[in-house]
Parts: sequence; structure tokens; C-alpha cells
Amino acid sequence: MFSRLAICSCRSLNYYLYYTLDRNALVWEPSPTGYKPTLVLLRINRAATFVRWSPSEAKFAVGSGARVIAVCYFEEENDWWVSKHIKKPIRSTITTVAWHPNSVLLAAGSTDAHARVFSSFVKGVDDRPQPGVWGERLPFNTVCGEYLNNSAGWVHAVSFSPSGDALAFAAHDSSITVVYPNGADQPPKAVVSVSTQLLPFMSLIWNGESEIIAAGYDCEAYRFKGSEGGWQLTGSLESKGRPGLGDAREESAFNMFKQMDLKGKTKDDTKLTTVHQNTISTVCNLKTSDPLSL
Repeated sequence: MFSRLAICSCRSLNYYLYYTLDRNALVWEPSPTGYKPTLVLLRINRAATFVRWSPSEAKFAVGSGARVIAVCYFEEENDWWVSKHIKKPIRSTITTVAWHPNSVLLAAGSTDAHARVFSSFVKGVDDRPQPGVWGERLPFNTVCGEYLNNSAGWVHAVSFSPSGDALAFAAHDSSITVVYPNGADQPPKAVVSVSTQLLPFMSLIWNGESEIIAAGYDCEAYRFKGSEGGWQLTGSLESKGRPGLGDAREESAFNMFKQMDLKGKTKDDTKLTTVHQNTISTVCNLKTSDPLSL
């Protein structure tokens, strides 16, 4: 029996990537008789932990506990998906990955408290990227940036801005950090960290170049706004004025005495005042007419 970890879809091709804790992965693609599986040669000796299709949908990246990232692409000659490994300088489990809009650069967060940007260029699969703020020559496994969390906390989420010219990451110290690179072998133009008194964020996305939406263990999504000059937390995404939010639940006399007997209190206050009643693990954009649908 497989121990399923997750399924990741490829929208335009209607492919589904199924990867499991037993280190196996399959890409299911449509056929006249239904969906057929194609083997993925991950070549990892620890469990897969995170997966994302590239924007071009010609590749996908699989983070793992083996301290490698498997960058997978289809090999028509053998009719299977093969992988190349990004290894150095990763020193711990990969917790999250995110693609640059050009489908070549790949950001990764790990339990060694680092967020890194790598080149995943595969000859014959990718178009050669134009020189930019992350570098000019980008052969496979080139490290384009390496950033340490101030408190050495696990990095839970990474995300490129829509232009690809900035990187944001969230760590276990309840902070988000935004990096503005300045070219190959150059220090960044700015590295802005925002510490909060909230619980850690597990996922974040950009809404344009000047706003980030982050959510996690606080069971609520929050807005951050800023630029190279600085970032700040501007508040919750939820409307605090929605009907019934702050209203206490009505209790009958029977329930009141029952709560006093069982719990030593008159009201059951375990229900949160947020829409979500548990950790938010993922935030993503939905393709709708709404400029930002979560």
C-alpha cells in the first residue's frame, strides 16, 4: 500500500503528479482510455517533502529529506521522467520550493534555516534565460543567492515576486524576509526582515510587487506591504466586521451548568473567531476575475 503525501496538478496539460512517502512518484496523463501513469526516476533515498510544477510545465521540482532537489523532465526516448539533482550547498531537509517566472531559477527553503536560489537550467528543455538581477551565466546547480534567517529558524515558505526580481521567505521565528538581488557575485540591494508577534507563517504569495499575503499557525491570512525601503504588517485579510464574528453563542441553562460541571466554566470558548479553525497550510491565487482570490 502506498503512503500518499500529495498530488500536484499541471493545469494546461491536465497532468497529475502523485508522489509518496515511499520515495516513488508517478505522472498521470490523460489517454483515450482514461489516465495512464508514467514512472518518475527521482533517485532519492529519503522521502519527498514538497513538489511544484514549473510555470512552463515542462519540469517539476521535488524537495526531499535526502538533502537534494530533484529537477524532473520528460525523456521521450525512454518514455519516462528523469531527474537531475541539485545538491550543494544544501545541508538539510528541503521544506518548500518555488519557481521563478522564467522556469529556470528555483528557490528552496530548508531546515538549515536558509533560503536559496538555484539555477535548474536543463539543456534541450529550457530556453536560455536572459541576464538579470540573479545572474548572467546560469548553468545547472549555480547558486544565485543564499540567505540565512536571523534566528536560525526553519524556512517554511518561499516565493518570487511576479517580476521575479525579488524573493520573499517565511521562517519559524514568525518573520518574513524580502530580498532584492543586485546581480551575480554582488551583495543584495536590500534585505528587509519583518518580525511579528504572530505564530509562524506556513505559506505566502505576492499580490503585485508591493504586497505579500502570508498565513499559517494563527489560522488567519495577513497582509504585508512595502518596497526596497521597508516592509510592514498592515493587518488581517479577514473582515473583522462580518456579521456574527464577535457574538457569543447562546447557551441554555442546561448547557451552562453542564459546562460548569465538566470544565469549570460556563461557556465553551474553543471556537476561534477566525474563518479557519486550524492552521492554514497553503495560500494560492485562483484564476478568476477577482484581482486577488485566495
